[in-house]
Formats: sequence, C-alpha cells, structure tokens
Amino acid sequence: MNDHKLLLLANKAWAEQLRDERPDYFARQAEEQKPNFLWIGCSDSRVAPDQITNSPPGVMSIHRNVANLVYEEDRNFMAVLQTAIERTKVRHIILCGHYGCGGVQQGWKQEGRGAIGEWVSGVHDVYVEHREEVDALPEGQRLNRMVELNVRDQLVRLARMDLIQSTFAAGHELMLHGWVYDLRDGILKPLMMIDAQTRLDTVERPQPVLV
Repeated sequence: MNDHKLLLLANKAWAEQLRDERPDYFARQAEEQKPNFLWIGCSDSRVAPDQITNSPPGVMSIHRNVANLVYEEDRNFMAVLQTAIERTKVRHIILCGHYGCGGVQQGWKQEGRGAIGEWVSGVHDVYVEHREEVDALPEGQRLNRMVELNVRDQLVRLARMDLIQSTFAAGHELMLHGWVYDLRDGILKPLMMIDAQTRLDTVERPQPVLV
C-alpha cells in the first residue's frame, strides 16, 4: 500500500479510537483555541513539539522553520507571533533548537545553496559573533555549541521585536524560553529565559549543556 494511504488509515483509526474513548473530544476541539504556549522550532522531522512534550492538541501553537530562525521580515512568522500574543494571549514562547541541526551546519559553514542558503545565512551571523569561542572548541563539539548559541541569539532577536517589547511594557505576563532538544536521549535542555525585567544588553551566552 502507498505510504500516503497508510497515513490516511492511521488518521481514521486515531479518530475512531478517540471518539470511542471520549465521544465529545472533537466537539470540544472545535471550540476556540486557547493555547498557553507558542513553540518556535526547527522543521526537522524528528522533532515533533507536541510529541516530545506529551502535549494534547490545543496546548501550544507551533511555528517551525529550518534552523528555528527569527526574521522580522518573515511575514508568516510575524503573523503567527501576532496571533499568539494578541489573540490567544500565550504566556510562554519557547524557541527550541536541536543538537546535530543540519540547518545550523549549513548556515554556519555557508554550505547551503539557493533558497536554503539564503534562509540560513543568519546562522553565519551567529558564528561571526561568537567565532572565537566556537573555533576554540574541538571539532566534534562545534556544531552543537553553534546550536546553543543560535538559540541564544534568536531569542534575543525575538525579545527586541517591537511586538514583544510593547507586550512587556503593557504589563502582560509573557516569558521567553530558549531550549535545546537532544535527539540522542529525547530530553529538552533549558538554556535561558527572558522576561520583562531582563536587560537585553546584558544577556550572556548560555553555559554549554552538552558534554
């Protein structure tokens, strides 16, 4: 059987199982969403935010792109961010990278071509900013440190956006989290947090989590 037909069969089995267990499940899901979290993560197929956090539908809004990058000129991203803050009023924004990220690798070493090369060019800016630290590491540790530093720099970039700053200034409860997911053990590793009291000009680089 074709792979796509297997997906449709799996969907049908999933829906039928939920209806049997909770007859009102889909009626409740059709009501207005009120997620508490916005997840900004990588589009890597091995990192499914709801699965790795064991979160049911409705708990988090999700935006994913290659290398979990934050660009204010990305209208798709900005629309998701605006919706999360102004309409659903999330209290937590999680920006999550993952060790061994191919997008970070391509951006750091400028290996990408075409659309991917243009997209991950921002990762090279992260490398330039932290070149001395990264180059001082053993070769086998550099990519994963770049993943951590990329999370840090993207989170600071997010925090500097007018939409975030105006939310902080209005006194709305909002916290930004920088995490990294380890594919080798399935564990999320917190790196840093930013809230309304954080002075962005003093945000330090996260301590390396990976040994």
